[in-house]
Amino acid sequence: MAQKQPDLETLLDYLKRTRGFDFTGYKRASLERRIAKRMEAAGVRTFADYLDHLEVHPEEFSGLFNTVLINVTHFFRDASTWDFLASTVIPDLIARHPQGMPLRIWSAGCASGEEAYTLAMIFAEALGTEAFRDIVKIYATDVDDDALAKARMATYTEREVADVPADLLERYFDRMDGRYVFHKDLRRHVIFGRHDLIQDAPISRVDLLVCRNTLMYFNAETQARILNRFQFALNDGGALFLGRAETLMTHSSAFAPVDLKHRISTKLPTRNVVTRDRLMTIAQNGSENAAEAPGGDRTRIREAALDTAANAQLIIDAHGSLVFANEHARRLFGVSATDLPRPLRDLKISYRPLELRSVIDQVSISRRAVTIREVEWLFASDEVRWLDVHVAPLTEPGGAALLGVSVSFIDVSVGRRLRADLEQAKHELETAYEELQSTNEELETTNEELQSTVEELETTNEELQSTNEELETMNEELQSANEELQGTNDEIRARGEELNELNGFLESILTSLRAAVVVVDADLKVLVWNDRAEDMWGLREEEARGKHILGLDVGLPIERLKQPMRSALTDGDGHASLKLEAINRRGRPIEVQITTTPLRTRTKAVRGVILLIEDGERQASDGGTQVGSAAKRAVKRVR
Repeated sequence: MAQKQPDLETLLDYLKRTRGFDFTGYKRASLERRIAKRMEAAGVRTFADYLDHLEVHPEEFSGLFNTVLINVTHFFRDASTWDFLASTVIPDLIARHPQGMPLRIWSAGCASGEEAYTLAMIFAEALGTEAFRDIVKIYATDVDDDALAKARMATYTEREVADVPADLLERYFDRMDGRYVFHKDLRRHVIFGRHDLIQDAPISRVDLLVCRNTLMYFNAETQARILNRFQFALNDGGALFLGRAETLMTHSSAFAPVDLKHRISTKLPTRNVVTRDRLMTIAQNGSENAAEAPGGDRTRIREAALDTAANAQLIIDAHGSLVFANEHARRLFGVSATDLPRPLRDLKISYRPLELRSVIDQVSISRRAVTIREVEWLFASDEVRWLDVHVAPLTEPGGAALLGVSVSFIDVSVGRRLRADLEQAKHELETAYEELQSTNEELETTNEELQSTVEELETTNEELQSTNEELETMNEELQSANEELQGTNDEIRARGEELNELNGFLESILTSLRAAVVVVDADLKVLVWNDRAEDMWGLREEEARGKHILGLDVGLPIERLKQPMRSALTDGDGHASLKLEAINRRGRPIEVQITTTPLRTRTKAVRGVILLIEDGERQASDGGTQVGSAAKRAVKRVR
């Protein structure tokens, strides 16, 4: 962890005390970068000096907060994630939502509102605009007042709405003066307000909470505190939508993932209410009191309970007659209604699946229950079953007199088969025991190594998560800088277009002039050589440009121009005019009128000389001279 800088902490404490902005929970690396950017613009070098600068220049606070609070957001940012939200999460949310209840959505860290209006569009698409207006409330919050002011206006440039699908752009935006305005009737249901995730109480009873690429600016402790507030804010089963660099690794008990790739989770219930059915056992023997039902009802209830019991049951009275057989016993042993009441000795059940009479006599004499284990019984379908037979005495309260005997048949076939399987498995396990013991020792050693590796991986994973958040933070900073550069680039492009237009205008003037125009710099190197000069002296522009004018081999006595050009460069005293005899490119002698004019910058400094050369036989009229003056002014503007 990076060492905290005392001067930076003092600056952060000052911002919290004087302006109410608590940046102490932000990651120090990104804070230092953002604050350093403002310090560079302000021309200070240390955090202590910057604090002094803030005290003297309170207007700097606005620039600082706009720099630290990086408002990088777009409509439908990460389009595939919004598609998943619209196609899977929102339909499920709507289907589970109680009818008639308001549907509450919170966009935390909404910046300039694009995310909140994206939510409005996809909910309006899912519900229809009428239902949207009836039940949906979107709360959009941020700490940046300037961003919130822009969000409330809901007005965006063509570039800002570039990611909105064309059909949604047409349905939900109005175009006004080259900008796009979100529909007013839906905008009323998006409520913007200032909210600090660290200090302010969360909005409650929220069904969907969207907080994308905001948590990554905070340190781990602050993230945990904010996520606890999000858990409080969400209804049970509500959805949490985070940014692509943010995870809930340490909050798995509070949120369950819906889709890890898209960073969408659902809030787990805060308490598990387990409903246990109460089993009412109706006992055959029990005390009676005034609260019980009449005797006939009690008897029917008891008989119904016995009849539906899970185990087969017979009841034999004290005289040895079968007085009751429940449904399970009748089905298992083929006992019919005509067998009641008949002496047990007359029925097959008395000796199949075992000799019952002797056991019943034993129980009747000893008054103690007897259990015979795993009695084999061949069922009607030739299926072998094993039964535990439990014979118990039925006595009056207090055990004074014997009323009869209860015989219960408990099917333990599954258990017997399981035991057989277990015996076989035991034998196999004993055979493999020695190998497993050896393997176990190796596994223990491997387990220790794996445990150490897991701890290292967990540490590495936390570092990678922190690095990922830091990279995403830097990415947003770069996006913010890119947007600034795009604005600058647009200005440069506009100025370039203006310059190209001006150059084109200049070239058209120079091409249209009947006089030769030559422009040289302070070193007397040719800058401009127009078409008339090329026609007059037979030297192309690319051959003349950049060459020293006194070194050009043309039919013009250039040495005679040396003094007027030097005079224009050194004195800058205006125009000079002279006539010279020359020979044109066709070898014909001509008389030329040459005018020298200083080439000045906007600050009036002389940076070269303009030579206007006119053929004496074809000198222009006063109008032509005016055109020449216009050309000189155009050259002056461009250069």
